[in-house]
Amino acid sequence: MDHLDLARWQFAITTIYHFLFVPLSIGLVFLIAVMHTLYVVKKEDVYKRMAQFWGKLFLLNFAVGVVTGIMQEFQFGMNWSDYSRFVGDVFGGPLAVEALVSFFLESTFLGVWIFGWERLPKKVHLASIWLVAAGTTMSAFWILTANSFMQEPVGFAIRDGHAEMVSFGALLSNPQLWLEFPHVVFGALATGALFMTGVSAYKLLRKQQLDIFKPSFSIAIVVALISSILVAIVGHDQAQHLVQSQPMKMAASEGLWETSGDSAPWTVIAGIDVSGQKNDFSLEIPGLLSVLSYNKLTGQVQGIKDLQAQYEAQYGPGNYIPPVRTTFWSFRIMVLAGGLMVLLGLYGTIAVMRKRLERQKRYLRWMVPAIGLPFIANTAGWIMTEIGRQPWIVFGLQKTEDGVSPTVSSAMVLTSLIGFTLVYGILAAVLIYLFVRTIRQGADEEGVHPADEENAKQAHEGALAETEQPLPAGTF
Repeated sequence: MDHLDLARWQFAITTIYHFLFVPLSIGLVFLIAVMHTLYVVKKEDVYKRMAQFWGKLFLLNFAVGVVTGIMQEFQFGMNWSDYSRFVGDVFGGPLAVEALVSFFLESTFLGVWIFGWERLPKKVHLASIWLVAAGTTMSAFWILTANSFMQEPVGFAIRDGHAEMVSFGALLSNPQLWLEFPHVVFGALATGALFMTGVSAYKLLRKQQLDIFKPSFSIAIVVALISSILVAIVGHDQAQHLVQSQPMKMAASEGLWETSGDSAPWTVIAGIDVSGQKNDFSLEIPGLLSVLSYNKLTGQVQGIKDLQAQYEAQYGPGNYIPPVRTTFWSFRIMVLAGGLMVLLGLYGTIAVMRKRLERQKRYLRWMVPAIGLPFIANTAGWIMTEIGRQPWIVFGLQKTEDGVSPTVSSAMVLTSLIGFTLVYGILAAVLIYLFVRTIRQGADEEGVHPADEENAKQAHEGALAETEQPLPAGTF
């Protein structure tokens, strides 16, 4: 395996791993801010305990997310120096704002929120968690501003062989950004909400702290339903934009080798033969791809072979076809996971509204592993987005093979890849251990720490045991 393939693997591993934590942070902090707001408005301590419990899990996730983000930047600098030089003058602005404003905002006010309980006026303290939520979301905005340029370059001029930004406003008004950003944010809200419902379901099944986890589930399941539906709506708009901006990615995600007729069918599943550039079999729904592309039953969609010929005429000889199987199946995995999220959210919301949640034992058991659904959808979505753009690292401007560092050897990339994998494995083990321990401890009782409560329980059981000892025969 040469250093280009190793660099690709390292990018994939670091990006996917980092992106497990980012959406969970965005979604969780929003729900915590809602619970904190309910505490300030209703003046009921149960909401304070809810915010503090979920805040512990948020802090664990946030800390690991920061570490993995730093490691991801390291691999960019080491493996993709030609790419960094090519887009540096464009990415410098948004990434500087992300670091100096957004990350500063979320980090600073996260500290204020942690240490501000009972020390700050309640409304000032409440503002701090909303500022953390705003900073976390704005971080995603600036990162996606850069990523959107990779998908659809705007506001630049090519000078001396690299891209220079000529319009910051064009970067911010990039149509790709205003579809990608809400899609990611709604997906993040669904991630935080499904995580909260899954943990709450685990505690409800064990009848532990129902006063904390029943309202937690009720709030989160509504957010999960709404955000999952909005993800699908924005995703539909994004797919329609894809037909115009990156038609090859759209064709690959549908396994569409030949340009369709006037009414394009949507392929549910297919046996894709890449070498033969055909599908051995397929299950199709007539007209649905035209509906997805144009909101009507008619409308032609370009196929991979015609686009390959078009790109050769436009960009010169070469292979412009992305890995079709990966793009095709990652899209369907994302859609399937998203569909299940909507169904589970709808069922749970109805159960909550009818006050029958605790009777739904089987449903609650499903909700525990359902924590993984948004992570699967997020990962599959990113794989489709990045793999489907190949062979371009910046669409139409720079190929991936031209962005890799020329002076880094395969051995160097392999060494760092092994090191990253080991560190990620250790981080995952530590995080899972801390998550499980925190969840088992549950929320603090008002004025009583769980450890104190456990000691008191053991002392109480010991006292009972002593009183239940058989009395000496001499007593009688």
